[in-house]
Amino acid sequence: MQIRDVSLFVKVIGQGYPLVLMHGGPSQDYTSLLALQPLSEQFTLVFYDHRCNGRSDGADIASMTWENLTADADALRQALGFDEWAVLGHSFGGNVALEYALRYPGSLSHLILMDTGGDQQWVIRNAPEILAKRGYRASAVDAARRFYSGQVTPGEYFPTVMRFAGAYFYHFNLLGAAKEMIFGPRAKYRPEALIYGCNELLPGWTVMDRLREIQAPTLVLAGRHDFLFPPEHQAILADRLPNAELVLIERAGHNPHMEQPADVIEAIKRFLFSTNSESARAGTRKS
Repeated sequence: MQIRDVSLFVKVIGQGYPLVLMHGGPSQDYTSLLALQPLSEQFTLVFYDHRCNGRSDGADIASMTWENLTADADALRQALGFDEWAVLGHSFGGNVALEYALRYPGSLSHLILMDTGGDQQWVIRNAPEILAKRGYRASAVDAARRFYSGQVTPGEYFPTVMRFAGAYFYHFNLLGAAKEMIFGPRAKYRPEALIYGCNELLPGWTVMDRLREIQAPTLVLAGRHDFLFPPEHQAILADRLPNAELVLIERAGHNPHMEQPADVIEAIKRFLFSTNSESARAGTRKS
């Protein structure tokens, strides 16, 4: 879809109240959230790739700013005809979701923050420290430090992240991951988005001092063993958001929707129905 100055890749499925899903990264795409597709039985799911990520194109990498990322999302909402929608953001997508909630408070009815944080320093500190505590080799710890500071080239992107890829999961199944890559939905990675994001967009980023401005009902949802945003930081995030509840998913790391999809889907449905049962059961569109 042509949205503002960019061609966004958009996938809409299901029926019911609209829920937009903001993928992580930067550098990933909508396929990272496809494990949440069963929600389409009760909700209209709006998957899309952020500008400069995945299959979205037509914009220079330097245009990947908070202003543009959030304006794209709200222009997409209007183009699809929704008065408001629920917003789910995973990891980097959660950063975008927080900025969206602050910039467009009248556009979202619910906020779901999945394995994310309100301060980029959490990632820079947590990843190397926790990997070291979990017994990863010094080379893996250094790889994480370089990866999350954007000190890699496009050609080094995959070799670097593979040094600590197992940390993303409570139980990393290498064979299962290989099968998913071969037979599953084809993901499109954009290493340049990670490099730009970690060097230009994310350094110094924080909204921790503004969280109390977000009045929307919020679900802070995370895997208990997440090495980027561990439980103690999820608790801080939930505590500072005025209308938030915290749910930790057992036996899951940074991608609980992949490891424990049934538990994550149940938590999301329970939250959306309990906080506003009427709007969660009926879609809202402009006439």
